[in-house]
Amino acid sequence: MGAVRVPKAVVKKLAWFFHRNGYVRRLNPERRSELGSQFYKKGDEARLVANSQTELADIQRLLQAAGFKLGKPFQKGQQYRQPIYGRAEVARFLSMVGEPDTPNPTFNPDSAKARSRLTSR
Repeated sequence: MGAVRVPKAVVKKLAWFFHRNGYVRRLNPERRSELGSQFYKKGDEARLVANSQTELADIQRLLQAAGFKLGKPFQKGQQYRQPIYGRAEVARFLSMVGEPDTPNPTFNPDSAKARSRLTSR
């Protein structure tokens, strides 16, 4: 497939969704060699998280405009996940929107201590 010219507005919106709460799952080569490819079938995958079916539809429209093949979305809790499968597709997606941000391991907004700090101000 030739290079797809993606409008900057599409890239910007996809980057916003991804950096808000998207994530990447990468193949574990050690586990693949240990278990073999017949048992360890997981590959590279990026997932965009939607808070509603409307957001999911927006994400799907943006991904199609960027030339990505849509994986089957799934629901997890009250959110929806839209996967992008394949090493080449994930690499192309990350080159467009940037690598995932490294979270701050010392701050967990869901912890009781953090909630008390946030509400005491």
